[in-house]
Amino acid sequence: MIVCSCNVLSDTQVRETVNVASARTAGEVYRCLGCSPQCGRCARTIRAIMDDALGRACNICDTPCPLNPAE
Repeated sequence: MIVCSCNVLSDTQVRETVNVASARTAGEVYRCLGCSPQCGRCARTIRAIMDDALGRACNICDTPCPLNPAE
């Protein structure tokens, strides 16, 4: 699904950037994908996709995560 129409970025690209390139901010996602934010309407969606991808990654092991103090 296209999440940024200005740069034609898909949710798959955002997830791959988080998982492979370890992007932790929307700005890092844009830079890793070779573009920059244009209108900004996609920033919340990109952040939600990143939070989902990072949350799934944190739940794959039994070790308490130092980045998630709620565990």
